[in-house]
Amino acid sequence: MISTSGISLRYGKRALFEDVNIKFTPGNCYGLIGANGSGKSTFLKILSGEIEANKGDVIVPPRERLAVLKQDHFEYDEHPVLQTVIMGHARLYAIMHEKELLYMKEEFSDEDGMKIAELESEFAELNGWEAESEAATLLNALGIPDTMHEKKMREIDGNEKIKVLLAQALFGNPDILLLDEPTNHLDLQAINWLENFLAGFENTVIVVSHDRHFLNQVCTHIADIDYGKIQLYMGNYDFWYESSQLALNQAKEQNKKNEAKILELQEFIQRFSANASKSKQATSRKKLLDKITVEDIKPSSRKYPFVDFKPDREAGNNLLVVKDLCYSLDGEKILDNFNLNVTRGDKIAFVGTNNIAKTALFKILTGELAPDSGEFNWGVTTSQAYFPKDNASYFEGVQLNLVDWLRQYSKDPDESFIRGFLGRMLFTGEESQKLANVLSGGEKVRCMLARMMLSGSNVLLMDEPTNHLDLESITALNNGLMKFQGTLLFVSQDHQFVHTIADRMIEITPKGIIDRMMTYDEYNESEELAALRAEMWQ
Repeated sequence: MISTSGISLRYGKRALFEDVNIKFTPGNCYGLIGANGSGKSTFLKILSGEIEANKGDVIVPPRERLAVLKQDHFEYDEHPVLQTVIMGHARLYAIMHEKELLYMKEEFSDEDGMKIAELESEFAELNGWEAESEAATLLNALGIPDTMHEKKMREIDGNEKIKVLLAQALFGNPDILLLDEPTNHLDLQAINWLENFLAGFENTVIVVSHDRHFLNQVCTHIADIDYGKIQLYMGNYDFWYESSQLALNQAKEQNKKNEAKILELQEFIQRFSANASKSKQATSRKKLLDKITVEDIKPSSRKYPFVDFKPDREAGNNLLVVKDLCYSLDGEKILDNFNLNVTRGDKIAFVGTNNIAKTALFKILTGELAPDSGEFNWGVTTSQAYFPKDNASYFEGVQLNLVDWLRQYSKDPDESFIRGFLGRMLFTGEESQKLANVLSGGEKVRCMLARMMLSGSNVLLMDEPTNHLDLESITALNNGLMKFQGTLLFVSQDHQFVHTIADRMIEITPKGIIDRMMTYDEYNESEELAALRAEMWQ
């Protein structure tokens, strides 16, 4: 268990947290959510002791061990991989090191013998004899094979380091586990393993993540940071979002009878509680939802962008044909005789690990790159809008405020019209006068989405559009693309985003492409496709 009493933190005149009193109990997983800049990562650092609050206390019961997912990927560069994992249990590692030094002494005193006996007793208590095998098991489960366990951390790549640091946090069954964006840069297999691990974890977990599917799979509670306070809600992210939106809509409808409101909320709780049986945390989460009352459901003050892509015209049946496309980068063939037919209304997710090939394909289709050979043809009735993975060229060195920046891409130059689109993306009042070249990553993405909405295109190409966005913006974009009536080609690592939008999966492999009309979950759960993918990646 971990709790806070009167935690407050200020930066100058800005109060990030004000008198926060909250308790996180064992057996539960808490998803810590909040808008960008609300202080999610900062609150985890306060809990871990990395940052000291201006006032208030963090209370951890004596002898309870707290583990944190480290963010410094270079901190352990001179240590072997296996040793780095064991270092996650500081006391156990200290005992192992002290034992080693004592056993290396040439002359062994009675005092040394007594000390060794004490250390050996504590070592056994902490399950030290199983430490190396437990660490190896965690590494293997996350995709780090035995052959890498004795390598120095500096000898492995960034994504592998992330997995090692995750294993370090999980090692030794900590009483309290703090995870800041644990799924970042993990492959699907590792994420699935982590979901299962946390579903069976009996201690306290507090996690920050922008991956809604992950939050839905592992969380029993949502801890919502809003206006410097943290409010706890039972249920996962989808339950929190849908219930808060339902309560908000009801609050706006002042004339609606109170009895009707109560009935609607009760029906919502019953429906969502029944759906909980589908999750890995089914039993515990259903029990929690069964305890929820109408009074527990409150409207959220969180603001969501309004994302709505409306094509100016409908595309014809001949949409896109790609034939024998080849492209090489630094002497390596990225696309090899790539063929593709896209029909009107397709919503295609390009999945798998070959991110370089996906980005190259999108750049070729939008004219940013020229292929080595092959051809592609867009239908004459199509119009395309492109969301690039790297949007720096649209903002760097641009000395324009947001109104003038967006005016460049609008058929209607009227300022009130432009401000309306900026307002949809939460740039209201003075926010619209910000200079485009000083925006944050999330603000730039929202501007790019406004630009695409203004285009009126009937084909959208989007390369990792959820990067840098907060949960509110991701949810709004997700809903907007589900309603989009045109054709969509996109890349995303967000599981829920892909599953709820796409109806066609394409994976580019070294031996050709896999192309299936199905949902993302069906694609991942198919044993036949798993075997095919393994064969095509050999």
